[in-house]
Amino acid sequence: MHPFSSNVSIQRDTRAWQVQVWVSFGLAVFLCATGLTWLPGQALDRAFMVMGYVFCLSAAFVLAKFVRDNQSGAVLSAGDTPMWKLVVWGGFFTAMGLTGWGLLRMDISETYKAFLGVSWLFLISSAFTLAKTLRDRHEADLAEARLQGRREARAEAGAAQ
Repeated sequence: MHPFSSNVSIQRDTRAWQVQVWVSFGLAVFLCATGLTWLPGQALDRAFMVMGYVFCLSAAFVLAKFVRDNQSGAVLSAGDTPMWKLVVWGGFFTAMGLTGWGLLRMDISETYKAFLGVSWLFLISSAFTLAKTLRDRHEADLAEARLQGRREARAEAGAAQ
C-alpha cells in the first residue's frame, strides 16, 4: 500500500473563527481610527500617533511572519541572518516604545489616553491573531493542493498500468 493512501486530515479554522478574527481586527482598526480622528490637541500630535499606530501594525505583521517562518527550527533562509532578527525584533520594540512614549507624553486626559492605549493594544493583539489565521489558511491550502497533486499522480500512474 502506498504511504499516502491513508486518509489525511487537513486542519482548518472554522468559519466562525475566521469571522471573529476579521470582526475583531476591523473593530480594533475602527476604534483606533475613531480615537485618533477625535484626538484633542495639535495636528502634529495626531500625525505622530497615526504614524506610530501604522508603524506598530506593520511591525506586528512582520514579527508574526518572522516568528512563524522560524517556528519549526528549520534551516534559516538567506534573509534570516542575525542582523535581520535584530531588525525585526528591534523594529517591533521601537514601534511599540515610541508609540507608547508619544501617547504618555501627550497633554490629553487620562481617560483619553486609556482609550487610545487599550484600542492600540487591541489592534496589535488582533493583528497577531489575523496574521496567524491567514498563515494557517495558506498552509492548509498548500497542503490540500499537494495532496490533490499526489492523488492525481497516483490516478495517472494507475491508469497507465
